[in-house]
Amino acid sequence: MEEEVDKHQQSKDSVFFRDGKRRIDFVLSYVDDRDGERKQERRREYEANLQKAGLELETEDKLVSDDRKTYFVKIHAPWEVLATYADVLKIKVPFKENDIPVHQDIPMDWLFTPFRLPDHIMNPEPDYFTSPFNKGKIDFFLIDDKETFFPPSVRNRIVYYILARCPYHKTDREDKKGIKRLLNNGTYGSAFPLHDSRYWKPSRDSNSESERFNLYKHWAQFFSFFKEQPLNLIRKYYGEKIGIYFAWLGFYTEMLFFAAVVGLICFLYGLFTFDDNVWSKEICSEEIGGNIIMCPLCDKKCGYWKLNSTCNSSWQSHMFDNVGTVFFAIFMGIWVTLFLEFWKRRQARLEYEWDLVDFEEEQQQLQLRPEYETKCTSRRLNRVTQEMEPYLPITSQCARTFLSGATVIFWISLIIACIIGVIAYRLAVYAAFASIMKDSPTNNIHMVGSLITPQLATSVTASCINFVIIMILNLMYERVAIWITDMEIPKTHLEYENKLTVKMFLFQFVNYYSSCFYVAFFKGKFVGHPGDYIYMFGWSKLRNEECDPGGCLIELTTQLVIVMSGKQVWGNVQEALVPWVMNRWGSRKARSHPESRYSRWEQDHDLQNFGHLGLFYEYLEMVIQFGFITLFVASFPLAPLLALLNNIIEVRVDAWKFTTQFRRPVASKAHSIGAWQEILNGVAVLSVVTNAFIVAFTSDMIPRLVYMYAYSNDLSMKGYINNSLSVFNISGFSEDNRPDDGESPGWFNSSVITTCRYRDYRYPSGHEKEYSHTMQFWHILAAKLAFIIIMEHVAFMVKFFVAWMIPDVPSEVKARIKRERYLIQEYLHNYEVEKLKIQLSQRSDDCCCTPMIYPDISRHVVLSECL
Repeated sequence: MEEEVDKHQQSKDSVFFRDGKRRIDFVLSYVDDRDGERKQERRREYEANLQKAGLELETEDKLVSDDRKTYFVKIHAPWEVLATYADVLKIKVPFKENDIPVHQDIPMDWLFTPFRLPDHIMNPEPDYFTSPFNKGKIDFFLIDDKETFFPPSVRNRIVYYILARCPYHKTDREDKKGIKRLLNNGTYGSAFPLHDSRYWKPSRDSNSESERFNLYKHWAQFFSFFKEQPLNLIRKYYGEKIGIYFAWLGFYTEMLFFAAVVGLICFLYGLFTFDDNVWSKEICSEEIGGNIIMCPLCDKKCGYWKLNSTCNSSWQSHMFDNVGTVFFAIFMGIWVTLFLEFWKRRQARLEYEWDLVDFEEEQQQLQLRPEYETKCTSRRLNRVTQEMEPYLPITSQCARTFLSGATVIFWISLIIACIIGVIAYRLAVYAAFASIMKDSPTNNIHMVGSLITPQLATSVTASCINFVIIMILNLMYERVAIWITDMEIPKTHLEYENKLTVKMFLFQFVNYYSSCFYVAFFKGKFVGHPGDYIYMFGWSKLRNEECDPGGCLIELTTQLVIVMSGKQVWGNVQEALVPWVMNRWGSRKARSHPESRYSRWEQDHDLQNFGHLGLFYEYLEMVIQFGFITLFVASFPLAPLLALLNNIIEVRVDAWKFTTQFRRPVASKAHSIGAWQEILNGVAVLSVVTNAFIVAFTSDMIPRLVYMYAYSNDLSMKGYINNSLSVFNISGFSEDNRPDDGESPGWFNSSVITTCRYRDYRYPSGHEKEYSHTMQFWHILAAKLAFIIIMEHVAFMVKFFVAWMIPDVPSEVKARIKRERYLIQEYLHNYEVEKLKIQLSQRSDDCCCTPMIYPDISRHVVLSECL
């Protein structure tokens, strides 16, 4: 009864023990099983060892918990423990206020006022010079209040460090230890630090910071999308690892703004230069396009057709296939370099501001995984620690790696098989669409009129089916990737995350981009010519697809828009909806109880757990998007604009999710975005190559330029369409290729029309080189290869020049780092001298003289040593 009274009297938002003074730094929860004697014994020994390590524990009985089944163990770290482990972990703390002027006058500064947040939100702490904590020199540091000296994020990091190393069972061979193993074997149900308040209102307790409320109010609400992010507050509340992610996401979104503006200008250029589009006018005109009879695009079910039936797709293609496309492809090659180089500078600035300059991988990240210790029964001596440790025999390691590699290859083959299936669908369905629309696009489909063509209908439906297959394979492979990574038994958490990163990115790269690669580089390239068509696999009855006379670029654009937009919409809905539904379901009973019966730890217990792979999926989503806007951007200049709009929403959805739907993660350090930096660099290099090939081989830009400068009499595009189409004698069609009776439109008269046209550069029938490539074909091919070589070399030269010109670390940051190191040396020297003077004066009460310790050491000596 006393427990219930205590709970009733205690504030719902209390983050303190029952005495109202000791802060709750961590919470463990468990349900007492009837058959859980071994678990009880583990808990008793583990909690006893935690108390021996100096932590203070307070248990909430299950009778006063919301579900009457769950025990909560609250953990508090007193000053002595915090100081000891801050010394062990070399946590940097302030020793002097920063005396370097930071604020520079920005021209037209008042224009940025609407985008700014209040200063107490943007800079929740004063700017200090910091030094690694030393327990033996406490009076060297700026300590006003020991209870608040270490912020909650540092406190929970220290407590988690102890929890991860505290033993719970001793055997002759080893000490079993760590909260992760206890969570894995079900001894505890969860372990988490507490949020400091409810997200929608500040804490009633004046001693609680209510930083969660401030983050929700100023950061996580969608209507703050135009505001800057409070990165210092995010870092203070969630730790540097999550802070770096949001800093990178925000910077990426800012840089996308410039790419989106240029892409929009290029799109508008295509839109406003319709009148200069001579080839589309020729296609659409009755005199030219209406008199050009095209060869059937499939066997049997496709009839002859007039070129002007593709009028609309030709106009649509011009919006993306124009001179602006080449400019934008080169611009994006430079943009991606600027983005990566400026991010390095931003990252270097954050490293300094967040005390990560001398940061090395924490021992916590390099600690052996519990699964590794459990599954590896063999042991050997570690030469560094001189202790016996588990290891995986080389034979088992090779077998597991081989099985893992085989599984990855199998799944990639499965994706390629699915892509081939979609291609087969395109080939088969195209014949059906062509048969339905043989006279006019509007005969059977009245709703959208002449915009629908067989090519467009086939492309859109195939892209939608492909997107559905992508999402299904994605869900399946995610589980497979985790399973095969677990099977490999990686030694450390860092190794586990790196192995999973490689597998997931490789899979998603093939999954998301393979259909775009097919349309960009294979469709319409291997079709043969009338009378000698090339078929899928050589033996099937499915003839390889041809490009529309307007070009394949518009189909690549369609594919890119559907897959990219679909993934972004689905990703945002899934990210926001799934945790919200699960939380609503998990806390359904608690919502009917009075506030006083639903404590801070119970509220957080009902939230979703933010696993150690949580940020992995966030980075993966953004890197895949980065691939879309760089690898294929030459086909769709509006891709950066779509990405920008998505990311504006993404930042706020992620912020809302972290603030409202997830438990507070344990604060952890990271000085960079890790392996993703190298992946981004690889994608950036590949994007130069892919865009050069898209402009050369998918776009019609090079054939047009060759025609205009080498084959046109007056440097105009008049006659280009007639020039780009070859002639075939209809009598040369075999029975397998000839359209069935009734498939050709009513205007077709075989006795009058004896030839048809097709998209290629070949000699006509009767020529001595009948149906072989003309010299113009080889001129165009040479121009394409020359363009690829020139564009790649120019882009790479600019990339390397820009990378060389922009230093990775700003000179201002270098100066501040040197200043801080100098001050640490000087202050520590003066501190030691003063301390020794005091000690000597206390011992030598008889002596009147002032002890002279190092009287002649000048500052420049200290400075030179530092530098």
